[in-house]
Amino acid sequence: MSDLSLVRRALFSVSDKTGLLDFARFLAGKGVEILSTGGTAKAIRDAGIPVKDVADHTGFPEMLDGRVKTLHPKVHGGLLGIRGNAEHEKAMADHGIAPIDLLVVNLYPFEATVAKGAGYDECVENIDIGGPAMIRAASKNHAAVTVVVDVEDYAVVMAEMEANQGATTLALRKRLAATAYARTGAYDAAISQWFAKELGDTFPRRVVVAGELKQSLRYGENPHQQAAFYVTGHHRPGVSTATQLQGKELSYNNLNDTDAAYELVAEFDQPAVAIIKHANPCGVATGADIKSAYLNALATDPVSAFGGIVAINRKLDGVTATEIAKLFTEVVIAPEADEAAVAAFAAKKNLRLLVTGGLPAPSEPGMTLRPVAGGYLFQTKDNGRITLAELKVVTKRAPTEQELKDLLFAFRVCKHVKSNAIIYVKNGATVGIGAGQMSRVDSSRIAAWKSKEAADAAGLPEAGTIGSVVASDAFFPFADGLLAAAAAGATAVIQPGGSMRDAEVIAAADEKGLAMVFTGMRHFRH
Repeated sequence: MSDLSLVRRALFSVSDKTGLLDFARFLAGKGVEILSTGGTAKAIRDAGIPVKDVADHTGFPEMLDGRVKTLHPKVHGGLLGIRGNAEHEKAMADHGIAPIDLLVVNLYPFEATVAKGAGYDECVENIDIGGPAMIRAASKNHAAVTVVVDVEDYAVVMAEMEANQGATTLALRKRLAATAYARTGAYDAAISQWFAKELGDTFPRRVVVAGELKQSLRYGENPHQQAAFYVTGHHRPGVSTATQLQGKELSYNNLNDTDAAYELVAEFDQPAVAIIKHANPCGVATGADIKSAYLNALATDPVSAFGGIVAINRKLDGVTATEIAKLFTEVVIAPEADEAAVAAFAAKKNLRLLVTGGLPAPSEPGMTLRPVAGGYLFQTKDNGRITLAELKVVTKRAPTEQELKDLLFAFRVCKHVKSNAIIYVKNGATVGIGAGQMSRVDSSRIAAWKSKEAADAAGLPEAGTIGSVVASDAFFPFADGLLAAAAAGATAVIQPGGSMRDAEVIAAADEKGLAMVFTGMRHFRH
């Protein structure tokens, strides 16, 4: 296998014409014959660069509205023929097949066509056939053929050819072949996912997950782990679409926690703020404005908020940014930020400020996946939302109007807290959060203890849980968890119900004078 392969003939077929003319002009300057198709050939020719139409090269016209143009032995033979193989070279000579040494293809914009909401027929027409076939052929024959599918690789190829008298190295050809196969794999994945969605097939027989490298990370959850950030073609507003306005490089944990924070804060229509630490909220609140929502969220657990992530569902203003800047914060994410907010953070060189341009739709369908040994667990995203009309009052006392508002708020927050989750809420703000405990009663007690600790630190006469409501992500299997909440001062409870001991839990609530509602829906988050 020869290391250097001289480029004498190149074939261009691109939908994205970024950098096309500079690359073609460079090749022409090296004496490379350029073959091309359709609009690509026209663009090259209009720039005064010599180009030969593929139809003239094959002696066969483009037909069927361009569906058949490169699917021809003179193209695929030129890409696949093994250089130095006597039998291959004789066959190529007998049939007038000239070697093609460089293939430059980027595919029909199928993903972009789907993303813009195009109809079924238009999406089908943007499924490229000839492009993937040529890419796979050239990649297989990387011993001699250089294949380029990303415009950012044009410069690399030009630099190598400049350094090697018009040739490329085997090391580069291998790397480009790997990139090419990944591109066709991702392309086919996008098509198969689109078909499954069109057919309403939530879990098809085979599923392919594909992503594009956005960022290599310094390390993963821990310094001894490697990590990278990949994005899919689905542009859900959030960390994948965000522009970083300032701050040091985002870490794996930053990205994970920021995603959790932004998904939570998008649940609310009114101004809302969520403060996240280790993917769990340490404070969530709504308010008349973002500043009041932030201060109420911070009051839940100001100790844990140190070094946390702040997510906001409105434009970040200078007044709120000034408040946030008083505490060490890793990341702030919002749809927008005004000039005053950016200026308020300017002195905080390490604070990352992200703006996304929008909020994710909480009800938008989607999938989550988790690796397990030898496979993946897929599930639909937890889009469950409980409305006032769906609540079932199961106690003698019904909740008051304010309690109902807080109960619904608490249960919505519950969805974003690791199980076992217990959330105390008062006046549209969390006042105590218990997360990730093996025992539900322990979550109740921890949340109450942290609430009392925060009140003492603030010089308040009593814990925030006094007069609050409480939400549980799953049913109380025994009355002890509910009794712990009552002891903390909760007056109303929201939970899924469905335990074998529901009657016992309801009786305990009645004895304590609590109002309790069942949702019939749980929100485990593991």
